[in-house]
Amino acid sequence: MAKKSSDSVYRITEIIGTSKTSWEDAAKKAVQTASKTLRDLRVAEIGKLDMTIEGGKVTAYRARVQLSFKYEG
Repeated sequence: MAKKSSDSVYRITEIIGTSKTSWEDAAKKAVQTASKTLRDLRVAEIGKLDMTIEGGKVTAYRARVQLSFKYEG
């Protein structure tokens, strides 16, 4: 019986999610959207949080998310 190797190669890509309600929602939207085209997502790390402001009011929350996914092969 062949033994499967545990060695793997991963790629990290950075995306930005936005939300009108919260940073958490922005990060979740980023992962949900990325999961539609990237397979085998492993880890999401929040790199930076910021907001857009118009007229002295917060209009959007942004989460910069670094996603790691496994290369196939």
